[in-house]
Amino acid sequence: MLTAVKNQIRVCSLSVKYNIMREMVNKVTFLTNVGFMALNNATFLVQWMILLRLRGDVGGYAMREIMLLWGLMAASYGLSHILFARAFSLSELIIKGKLDAYLVQPKNVLVSVLTSSTDVSAIGDFLYGTVLVCACKPGMGGFFLFLLFVVTGAVIFTAFAVLMGSLSFWFVRMDMLQNQIVMGIVSFGTYPDGIFKGVSRFLLYFIIPVGMAVWHPVHVIVGFDAGMLLTVLGYAALLAGISVTVFYRGLRRYASGNLMGARV
Repeated sequence: MLTAVKNQIRVCSLSVKYNIMREMVNKVTFLTNVGFMALNNATFLVQWMILLRLRGDVGGYAMREIMLLWGLMAASYGLSHILFARAFSLSELIIKGKLDAYLVQPKNVLVSVLTSSTDVSAIGDFLYGTVLVCACKPGMGGFFLFLLFVVTGAVIFTAFAVLMGSLSFWFVRMDMLQNQIVMGIVSFGTYPDGIFKGVSRFLLYFIIPVGMAVWHPVHVIVGFDAGMLLTVLGYAALLAGISVTVFYRGLRRYASGNLMGARV
């Protein structure tokens, strides 16, 4: 069991390594994508600086909390797209019958699919988020919590994308819905949770997991709460388990696209 896990981790790391190396062949394009993504994120932060000068706080968040929020969101989003970019286009692979090449490989199907692609611009997201949080001076403990929550956030992002994408085994045209819902995490996750009330708040905690991916972690970093920490860890593990189960249940229904192709 332990050997199998080690082998899967090794396969995952090698796939990501070769994906990045392939993208770095054109170094100018690579650095441009990374740099412009970081710059794009920075422009939104300027807007928040102007707004907070006028209002003082938004939803109970001052500038430091906003920086933590944006930093954690960017780093989590970036890590998930660096390691598991294919999760976010899983619906397309299923609908168009493009899973064939992964089914014949002598390794875990889901791991093979998820690590088959890397979004280079996401490196800019990850670096931007890390620098932004460091600028908040969270302390050694806060920084370690940040790193932990980047991992849990990436797991939640990826698992939720896999869960939504796996529904394509049962429902057609889920690719559009997958993209909209997953990007909804990014859209809502860059705003303070204090501005959401009632039904919208419930949906963003229990249907679209913005609360567990970003809001709870920010609260834990600002003021440590062991209960919130365990809740986030448990939720990430539970969502990952559910997404894997749904994927393999759906895989039994998969219909080959009869495509002639191979992956090296």
